[in-house]
Formats: sequence, C-alpha cells, structure tokens
Amino acid sequence: MNQKNSLGLNKCFLDLNDPFELFEKWFVEAKNKEINDPNALALGTASKEGIPSVRMVLLKGFDKNGFVFYTNLNSQKGNEIKENPVATMCFHWKSLLRQIRIVGTLSQVDEKTADDYYNSRAYESRIGAWASKQSTVLNSRDELLESLENFKKKYNNKDEVPRPKHWSGWILKPSSIEFWLDGDNRIHERLKYTLDKKNIWTKALLSP
Repeated sequence: MNQKNSLGLNKCFLDLNDPFELFEKWFVEAKNKEINDPNALALGTASKEGIPSVRMVLLKGFDKNGFVFYTNLNSQKGNEIKENPVATMCFHWKSLLRQIRIVGTLSQVDEKTADDYYNSRAYESRIGAWASKQSTVLNSRDELLESLENFKKKYNNKDEVPRPKHWSGWILKPSSIEFWLDGDNRIHERLKYTLDKKNIWTKALLSP
C-alpha cells in the first residue's frame, strides 16, 4: 500500500491545495487522540520594541477567515497585539507527533461574534472576565477572590451577565501555515503553505 502523498510525504499530509482543509482534518484527529485540550496553542506576540512573549491559549473557532481566541483586551497579550498585530500560533499534538505553525495578522472579532461566544461560557467564567484585571499585579489572592464575590453579587442573575467591553476575541488571518510530522533520527517531514500576492496558497517542502 502506498503510504506517501504525491510529494513523497507521509499520507497524513494528503494532497490538498487549501491548508484550512488539512488543518481541519488534523484537528479532528487531535480531538480524538489528545487527552487534554487538543485546541491548546502557543501564541507568540511581540511588543512594539520587538520583545517577544509566548503563552498558551485555546482555539475557540476557525474558518477560511482565520483562527479565533478570546482574552482580556487590556492584558499583556492584548496590549502587545494593539501595538504589533503580527503574531504566530503553534499547535503541538504529542500523541500524533505533529505540529502546526501559523503566522499572520490579528484583528478583533465583531461585537456579535464576541457576544455569542461570551454568552456560551459558564457563569463563573463570565464573572471571571469582569473580576480579573488580567496581567496586573495582585496584592494578595484574597483581592481576586473578593472581586469575584463582588461581581457575583452585582450580576446574580446567571442569564444576564453582560460582556465587558475589555473582553473580546482576536482572529488571526494567516499568511503561512506549516505542517510538521516527527521523523526518525530527527529527519522530520515539513510542508509549508504560503499565501501569495494573488491570494492563492502555494506549498513547498522544507528541510527538517
């Protein structure tokens, strides 16, 4: 049986011209194999001075327009994105020995998209969006817990917790997407899709 695609890569790379289609297929497999948070990704941003910062966030949606996550807009990542919207994402699925790297530009999702996702969250998570001044210094853990209790009193109707204006989503529109498969003796397999000036995806093999 042929275990390769037309480029000589493992058959899991398939023969697709659209990287979003390949991402979706790999993501479905990850959801079936990864024990915890298959939608976790490392998000890399940089300040206007070029100082990088990386943290884990959760992918909350994707389509042909890009990849979406949510956060406090006044957090470190939020402020860095406002200063420098170019960012990168990296998914690593250890159980599949696969990695996907995405580079692109971030923009804020529309109000309705943010509202719809916020309202789908658990009550405690919606309260947390109000109570936590993400990335700021706490005098003590009790300060945060007190803030949580105060907002629970303020918004005691679990069906009526408005979305804070400082909490929303970002969507990363990719300019390149690279798919990586672990190989024996570090001879990995890499396939990179790049969006050209005509808005057409081209693909190329990369050396490990």
